[in-house]
Amino acid sequence: MSDAVRYARDGGVGVITLDRPENRNSMTEDILRGVEARLREAREDRGLRCLVITGEGRSFSAGADFNSQIQREDAGRTAPERSYAMYEPFLGVLDVEVPVIGALNGHAIGGGFGLALVCDLRYAREDAKYGANFTRLGLHPGMAVSYLLPRLVGLPKAAEWLYTGELFDGHAGARAGLFNEALPGDRVLPRAMEVAARIAGNAPIAVRLTKRSLSAGLGWDARGAAYREAFAQALTVETEDSREGVRALLEKRDPRFEGR
Repeated sequence: MSDAVRYARDGGVGVITLDRPENRNSMTEDILRGVEARLREAREDRGLRCLVITGEGRSFSAGADFNSQIQREDAGRTAPERSYAMYEPFLGVLDVEVPVIGALNGHAIGGGFGLALVCDLRYAREDAKYGANFTRLGLHPGMAVSYLLPRLVGLPKAAEWLYTGELFDGHAGARAGLFNEALPGDRVLPRAMEVAARIAGNAPIAVRLTKRSLSAGLGWDARGAAYREAFAQALTVETEDSREGVRALLEKRDPRFEGR
């Protein structure tokens, strides 16, 4: 079987590609382990000056595979730890010292949307669907989405998207300031690569320190927020509402929540 996640570098620009298009690049174990490995490879690559993350097919990442798992199974972990472990590989993007660009070739939903949010810049496909549909599934958000989204688009728009769980297209995300641009599908990766090449052409020490200063100035603590979210998400995973939400998703119908 080919690698679920690939890494390659051309000049100073590296590209991590999620390569399970048949499963919408969902958060299956092979994708999670692959992201961990390829991010480690990128962090150790001293020639890297900018990193692009993208996916094969029509999805960037559709988040959890609800036919598979919504928590990473491990008998030695508590429920909150299993919820956090599901997102920890994607949170590894936060440890990359160079700028990271999300080339959102297609749909990014739930945890996949969270992966987009931890990137420094985001170029979206104009007709793809994006968002955090956790409440539509009876779940609390994870992957630091409830922390990152209001800091990127402001509280009113973040609250609307998180409370309703509604998805939106690339143009709506760009208007809200979430995406740098919304583009036709065949222009997303080339545009991201174009910007990455411009960044890679600048002084690497200055760029890395500028990224560090931006994070410090914002008091960025996305990993801590994701860990705190994991406790609330673990509580909701055990509810009847979450079981109903997942059933409704798989059966392609509206959920019927009862608040228990």
